[in-house]
Amino acid sequence: MSGSVFDATMFLAILPELWIFVLASLVLILDLALPKEQHRVLGWVTAVGLLLGIVVNLIVAIPPEQTQFVWGDLLRFDRLGFVFSLLFMFGAAMTALISSNLERIGQRGDFYVLMLVSTLGMCLMASAADVIMLYLAIETTSIPLYVLAGFYKDDDKSTEAGFKYLLFGAMTSAIMLFGFSYLFGLAGTTNLYELVNQVARNQLSPFLLYGVLAFILVGFAFKISAFPFHFWAPDVYSGAPTPIAGFLSTASKAAGFAVLVRVLWVGFPEIQPYWVYIMTGVSIATMTVGNLLALAQKDIKRLLAYSSIAHAGYALIGFVAVSELGATSVIFYLGVYLLTNLAAFGTVSVFEKTSGSSEIASFAGLSRRSPWLAMMMLVALLSLAGMPPFGGFVTKFAVFAAAVQRGLIGLAVIGVLNSIVGLYYYLTVLKVIYLYRSEEEHIAVPIPQASLLALAFLSIGIIVVGIIAAPWFDIGTLGARALW
Repeated sequence: MSGSVFDATMFLAILPELWIFVLASLVLILDLALPKEQHRVLGWVTAVGLLLGIVVNLIVAIPPEQTQFVWGDLLRFDRLGFVFSLLFMFGAAMTALISSNLERIGQRGDFYVLMLVSTLGMCLMASAADVIMLYLAIETTSIPLYVLAGFYKDDDKSTEAGFKYLLFGAMTSAIMLFGFSYLFGLAGTTNLYELVNQVARNQLSPFLLYGVLAFILVGFAFKISAFPFHFWAPDVYSGAPTPIAGFLSTASKAAGFAVLVRVLWVGFPEIQPYWVYIMTGVSIATMTVGNLLALAQKDIKRLLAYSSIAHAGYALIGFVAVSELGATSVIFYLGVYLLTNLAAFGTVSVFEKTSGSSEIASFAGLSRRSPWLAMMMLVALLSLAGMPPFGGFVTKFAVFAAAVQRGLIGLAVIGVLNSIVGLYYYLTVLKVIYLYRSEEEHIAVPIPQASLLALAFLSIGIIVVGIIAAPWFDIGTLGARALW
């Protein structure tokens, strides 16, 4: 390892984090300096700054094929972390654009600063090579999200969402940290890539590792809203500001998967059959429970919350394949899912601003009130359902193919059956949008400029990835190969 060598690589390795930190400082200064009537520009500054950061990182900071350990071996400069960092920055940029038109958050500089700090934590999560850095990164990600979920202080549902998220998050975080402490006690190291050697050298009992892993998985399962630690998601998503619900369901979930893949695949190969068996069961339960409970929902945000739980189960299919194709399919899945769910929640956010409701019944006649908004919701929901030619189809095909390649045919079949269940409730929402009539059909639903730009970009991205999948799949492959 070369973490003690001080050179330009050390700065390139944390360039996304440095960029986000500088941008957050700029937003904070502008929040103090600008008059209140000009604060709406903060959303544009955040979004443009993040997109510019993606471009700069693509030009100067692409990691070499030979990965390096930096900053005292706390971080790993590799393409897996780099791909996820760009994913998080893009998700935050789209969220900032969608949020900029909402009265209670669009003009609040602290809102954007908290989101940027959380994004910084996600980037560190994806690159962490040490459990101490990993835990600090998880907390850096989570604490701002607790505040953002309860950002509407005058709304009981929002404050309840923030408190529930904090309560359950703190509890699972403590259990996970307890597992990390045992891991250090057993192996004598906190570095994930040294852990394997120490475990083999000390000839530790597999049963001890089983117990340690059980504690650690509690925190990871909560982060990705996997069964049985999924129960917080519907209440938090429905109470949080709608753009933050979208950010939670995409970028935060992707960060959890980045950590899950790196920790289990790299740190626990000795007991791989054990955790593969456990996570296969978790995958089946997660997608089944998510889809079945979504069937009964009357609120679109709660439906999307249960849908998000189900999609965590689909992504776990690629995870338990434990292969290059499996890792590639997970990265690819999370990238397209970010586009799709941000588009869905963004559309809900725009409609909710006009109607004041997120009930599915209130979407009746949307195709007449705003054809473009209805079309964007159509693209998002059909992609979530896994219908061609949208991005969701190729991502589901990829995770199912990874499972079949490893002989997990039964798991793939269960995934396909769950996708059929999901298709039903997505089509139910589209039926309300396109076929039902409303007394308010004469009231148009305006789409603010920033939201229109974000939603158009996301919708086009969903279609482009669905039609031209190979380049994006190859990016996922580059990240997957950096795991080992």
